[in-house]
Amino acid sequence: MPLTTAPDTRSTSSISAAVLDLLLPHHRTTDPAPAPAESFPHQLRRIDHFVRADEPVVLTLPGFPCKSPNPAKVLGHLPDQGERLSLTFLHRLCGEIERIHAPGARVIICSDGHVFGDLIHVPDDRVDAYSDALRALIRDADLHRLTVFDLRDVLGDRSHDAKRAHVHEQYAPTPEALRAEVRSENHTLALYRGITRFLVDDTADFTGTRSALQRECRRRAYGVIQRSRAWGALIAEHHPRAVRLSIHPQPVGDPKFGIRLLDAPDAWTTPWHSAALRRTDGTWTLMPRARAERLGRLVHRDGRPSHFEQG
Repeated sequence: MPLTTAPDTRSTSSISAAVLDLLLPHHRTTDPAPAPAESFPHQLRRIDHFVRADEPVVLTLPGFPCKSPNPAKVLGHLPDQGERLSLTFLHRLCGEIERIHAPGARVIICSDGHVFGDLIHVPDDRVDAYSDALRALIRDADLHRLTVFDLRDVLGDRSHDAKRAHVHEQYAPTPEALRAEVRSENHTLALYRGITRFLVDDTADFTGTRSALQRECRRRAYGVIQRSRAWGALIAEHHPRAVRLSIHPQPVGDPKFGIRLLDAPDAWTTPWHSAALRRTDGTWTLMPRARAERLGRLVHRDGRPSHFEQG
C-alpha cells in the first residue's frame, strides 16, 4: 500500500490569512481600532474552503442598488465615476488576491435596487437603467472578475411587485422580531438609525413637517431592513459558500465583512448616495453633490456628468 502524505494545512492556512490581510485595510466598521486576522474566524473559514479546493475565492456584495432620488446628493440616476472607481477597486482587489492564491477571486455584485425600490421611492425603470448601465460599465472596462446578480436572475419576468412580495414572504423576518432586535442589539439599532437618516436625507419632495417625515422614514427603515435581510438570505441560498461582504459598517467578528469602497469622511457614505471629487493631489473622495460642486468643477464623461475636480 503506497504511503500517503497529509496535506500541508499550514500552507493553505497561511494563504487564507494572507488573503484576509488584503481585505483588512478596507474594513468598514465603527469599531475604534483595527483588528488582526484571527478576529475574523468566519471569513477565514470561508476563504480557507476555496484555498483548499484550489478554486477562486467568491465574494458576494449586496449593494449598487440605484442612485439616491435626492438631486442634492447625486449627479443623476445612472452610474458615474463613484461606481467606476468602486468597481475598479474591487476588480483590482481580486487581482491582488490572485498574486497570493493562483485561482484568484471574483466578486458578485448583488444589485438590490428592486428589492426595496418602493420603500426608497425610486421607480423600477430607473433601477433597471442603473443596473443595465452597471453591467455595461463592467463589460466596457473589462472588469472580468466582477459579475452582477439581481432579482431578474432569480425570478425572471415576474412583475417587480410580485418579485418583492415573493422575497419578503419567503425570507424576511417579522416586524416583531426586528423591533425586538433593534431594542436589544446596539448594532441593529445603529443600522436602523443609519437607514432612517439616509431615508430622511434622500427625500427631496416631502410636503409635511420634519417630524412627520422622520416618523415616515422610521417606519420605512424597518421595511428596508426586513427586505435587506431577505435579500441576504436569498443570496446565501444561491451562493452558500461565498464570503459575504457588506457596504454597511460591521463589527469585528461579524459573519458579514464591511468593506469601504472609496475614501469618505462618513463610514456610511456610498457611491450611490454621493458624488466623486478628485482632489488637487489626485486622490478621490465621496460627498454630497451640493458640497462637491462648491469645491470643484463638473466633469462630463461619455456625454454624462461624471464627477468634480478641484483646481
